[in-house]
Amino acid sequence: MGKEMIAMLLAGGQGSRLGVLTSEVAKPAVAFGGKYRIIDFPLSNCINSGIDTVGVLTQYQPLVLNSHIGIGIPWDLDRNNGGVTVLPPYEKSDNSEWYTGTANAIYQNLRYMESYDPEYVLILSGDHIYKMDYEAMLDFHKQNKSDVTIAAMPVPIEEASRFGVVITDENRQITEFEEKPEHPRSNLASMGIYIFSWPVLKQSLLALKDQNECDFGKHVIPYCHDKGMRIFAYEFNGYWKDVGTLGSYWEANMELIDLIPEFNLYEEFWKIYTNQDMLEPQFVSGSAKISKAIIGAGNEIYGEVSGSVLSAGVIVEEGAVVRDSILMKGTHIGKGCVIEKAIIAEDVTIGDNTKIGVGENKESQLNSSVYAFGLAVIGSGSVIPGGVEIGKNTTIHGVTEDKDYPGGKLESGGYIIKAGEEE
Repeated sequence: MGKEMIAMLLAGGQGSRLGVLTSEVAKPAVAFGGKYRIIDFPLSNCINSGIDTVGVLTQYQPLVLNSHIGIGIPWDLDRNNGGVTVLPPYEKSDNSEWYTGTANAIYQNLRYMESYDPEYVLILSGDHIYKMDYEAMLDFHKQNKSDVTIAAMPVPIEEASRFGVVITDENRQITEFEEKPEHPRSNLASMGIYIFSWPVLKQSLLALKDQNECDFGKHVIPYCHDKGMRIFAYEFNGYWKDVGTLGSYWEANMELIDLIPEFNLYEEFWKIYTNQDMLEPQFVSGSAKISKAIIGAGNEIYGEVSGSVLSAGVIVEEGAVVRDSILMKGTHIGKGCVIEKAIIAEDVTIGDNTKIGVGENKESQLNSSVYAFGLAVIGSGSVIPGGVEIGKNTTIHGVTEDKDYPGGKLESGGYIIKAGEEE
């Protein structure tokens, strides 16, 4: 029995603009909103849209991602027929091939798709935060007898040059594409979400199988367009956030704690599912002060937390102040610390009376395009001694000691990456 629509979720991304946050985990597996990982959003969209067959294509650092997805139980995707399947690049007998582009990754999994004999295939990427009903998009695809439907979203025209832009006629049929145009002629940006009628996808992938770095936006869609296929733009007007930079990642987390969050995690009818560790409840002591924050399970708060998002198992000791920061699982903040506008990854230990995010805003000496936005970013498993001061636009990854901080300081823009840790 064929499936009407299956989903292929591209989760291979290295996410290099997230710096040390992705040095050990794939971008879709990065924590988000205190309880989730980024990939929970597209997976939950699938299950909420009635799609029960999802192939997750992984490549880079897939360990955390694979164990998070497991056999798909939290998303009700542990099925005998369908369900969620993790699809790493497999070794072929003659040469082992990595996925070289988004379309090449899908091409390498033709047999997986064929086994479900679908009518339609939905292509998604694993690194956006949004809620979308893919069924409504499929209805639009059918109504227009479309070969390919591209989800597109109106963006401010001054930002359109950052995206692939689609130009449509009055029926929403796409007449032209512009990849990151200098002078955009439309403000409809492609979201990298596609529905293909299966024969069209198969034909295109086979025709382009020798194309180097084969990609949907660059090769497959133009190929379909040149062949005169019917390509339509499905306009999406909901919340959609690309969390590809540390700044946008931090902002999207901060938006969750706004008084009226633009993105609501608490809606009954469109739940976001995740793989949850069974943890004890959180403890807030009499001395603690908490305002405008997400506090994870098993947290112990003795100090002050405001404007922050804390994952599970975080400890904030007495007299410590945490403001406008993201603290991931199992992080321990010592007594009397002051943490401002920091992103601190999993299992980091910070000694007593250390100050993070102080001083003036100076450009990062490691990589100013990644470590910016005035943030201090600390990679997973790092250790920071007590009594030191760490500036803005800084990066630390590894077990550090007093001697790594001349005069007890890491100036703004500075970094400490211990041997064996990548930036």
